[in-house]
Amino acid sequence: MPHSLRMTPMRWSGWGDPAHAVSLPPRLRALLEDALGVRPPERPTVTLDEIGLPAPGFDPVGLGAIVGEGYVRTSAEDRIRHTRGKSTVDLLRIRAGAVHDAPDVVVVPGSHDEVLAILDWCTRQRIAVVPFGGGTSVVGGLAPNRTGFAGVVALDLARLDTFEIDPVSRTATLGAGLRAPVAEELLAAQGFTLGHFPQSFEYATIGGFAATRSSGQYSVRYGRFDELVVALRVATARGTVDLGRAPRSGAGPDLRQLFLGSEGTLGVITEVTVRLHRAPTRYAYTGWRFGTFPDGVAALRRLAQDGPVPAMLRLSDEYETALTGPTTDGGCLAVVAYEDGPVPAVEAVLRDAGGTPLGERPGQDWARGRFQGPYLRDALLDAGAFAETVETATFWSGLPALYEAVRSSLLESVPGFVLGHVSHVYPTGASLYFTIVCAQGPDPVSQWQQAKQAVNAAILGAGGTISHHHGVGTDHAAGLAEEIGPLMLDTLRSVKRQLDPAGILNPGILLARDSG
Repeated sequence: MPHSLRMTPMRWSGWGDPAHAVSLPPRLRALLEDALGVRPPERPTVTLDEIGLPAPGFDPVGLGAIVGEGYVRTSAEDRIRHTRGKSTVDLLRIRAGAVHDAPDVVVVPGSHDEVLAILDWCTRQRIAVVPFGGGTSVVGGLAPNRTGFAGVVALDLARLDTFEIDPVSRTATLGAGLRAPVAEELLAAQGFTLGHFPQSFEYATIGGFAATRSSGQYSVRYGRFDELVVALRVATARGTVDLGRAPRSGAGPDLRQLFLGSEGTLGVITEVTVRLHRAPTRYAYTGWRFGTFPDGVAALRRLAQDGPVPAMLRLSDEYETALTGPTTDGGCLAVVAYEDGPVPAVEAVLRDAGGTPLGERPGQDWARGRFQGPYLRDALLDAGAFAETVETATFWSGLPALYEAVRSSLLESVPGFVLGHVSHVYPTGASLYFTIVCAQGPDPVSQWQQAKQAVNAAILGAGGTISHHHGVGTDHAAGLAEEIGPLMLDTLRSVKRQLDPAGILNPGILLARDSG
């Protein structure tokens, strides 16, 4: 691993590097107190030393024989750090010391063959296995249903960090546990980039990107991560799957798609081959003002459909602009990112669509804070606020109705601020992303679960997808069933039974537990 990118362990009760934690600006804190009644939480966050865990429910000696004793970890801290993901609900629970679903053991394999052996051992022992990359899930993707199992193993893939580049084909074969910043540094040294920069970039892994069909902030230029994948290696409970031996193939259905987005339920992705792009000399950013959200949406649609397309197009609604954007005398802020420098033809379309240029500063401000959202969320929780997000997508013709349905549902369920933006655009449609901020009530977890259920129903009722890029996990499993219908749900369950007959892989994630 490059020395400059040796990863600091993530904060166990929050997001990211503790050294990068932020504090709320006094103006924002005063606004939250005055407008929403936010007050510091009555119960402080517990310390690691205050959390007790029972001994593992099974003897892990067999696992030690596979990976070596030093890579089988049973300390309370190791197990807590591998408990659930980083949603607001996850953090509220762990801050209260609720870690009843911590894994019994953390195992860190060093090769594909070791993963196969672990899956075989766990199948015979009837122990559930949770593949663990960066731990950045925000939809319950690391909280399996352990009912009927002798225990749970967290399969930490950090040692699967191999890197091999084919500059002729412009592809790279990357270990599933390789962290995104490390991959980018290694690629940049040879003049390439993946161009995949989601908000989780700092800690997310290559395997996690594939397993959740991740979408980066520059997806307009580079595509979603599933579009970058040309080959996969997967360890299943029944053996190895190797898929992708040519750039395109007519040899039946593209079975790579079974594993892209499967969230560790069908097998453990151990290696991913991806296509590369030449790295730009720099990224340039500009800001634009539109009078209304529909005006800005129309401008983004023109560029997405007719071009030219920049690296990124992002549009905040009036509420997000007012709270977080520059002074624009009302209206909506659009941020545009370019490779190498602004493109006059893009700016001509934005002007013709009614946009007013705001210069480089709004875009540069966004770029500086592009990975700070999760850190800010921690500061909001520390102050007694509740902050969470919802994302979806639909076709352009349905976007206005979807936006209104989601916003109305959230305002009815959550007494606070609801901020929205268009985060990703395509020729046929776009993704909507909402942030909710309110005061923490007596039971914020239950309050959000009820709101989440209502907004999921609103999304599906308005024709949107239950998830554009956060995945399914447990939070969206019911919505997935409605979105794809009973026939395809049964088909996925049949595939799982074929690849994972004992059902040990991330049970209850993506698909509700199948008793058959």
